[in-house]
Amino acid sequence: MTSVSSFPPVARRDARALVLGSMPGVASLEAQRYYAHPRNAFWPIMGALFGFEAEAPYRQRLVSLRRGGVGLWDVLARCVRPGSLDSDIDPASIVVNDFAAFFARHRGVERVLCNGGAAYQLFRRRALPTLGARGASLQVLQMPSTSPANAGTRLAEKLARWRAGLRPLLEQA
Repeated sequence: MTSVSSFPPVARRDARALVLGSMPGVASLEAQRYYAHPRNAFWPIMGALFGFEAEAPYRQRLVSLRRGGVGLWDVLARCVRPGSLDSDIDPASIVVNDFAAFFARHRGVERVLCNGGAAYQLFRRRALPTLGARGASLQVLQMPSTSPANAGTRLAEKLARWRAGLRPLLEQA
């Protein structure tokens, strides 16, 4: 079995929202970049919402998200998972990221947008209960997965739902 580790968070201190995946897929791990699979809809959706080209250099895309008040991270710090599917994660191997430390440094984050059902379930079950009052103050949303594995949801619907989830940030931009 293959043990995989997530990336450090990408967020400015004044972030207001945090987008969480479960664990980077194989393409992302190989590229050492969030959402690196060429068919993942994350960057096209964020580009449409925050006004940048989805094909812009990776660092520029990150700058645009940070400027928009959005941080990126994953629920899991480590796990055993062959391949990229969340359904293949070995539950006994799960190590959750240190969200108490993250939220202590990023006090303005009020909204957590989970990229797909696995990220949502993992965050609600494994991370949220450890956060006490801080966790109770967060609005946690399950967003449609931007993964190519979520081919049953059309891009237009994903975009509309992500726009609704990020509306408070978009209105202040």
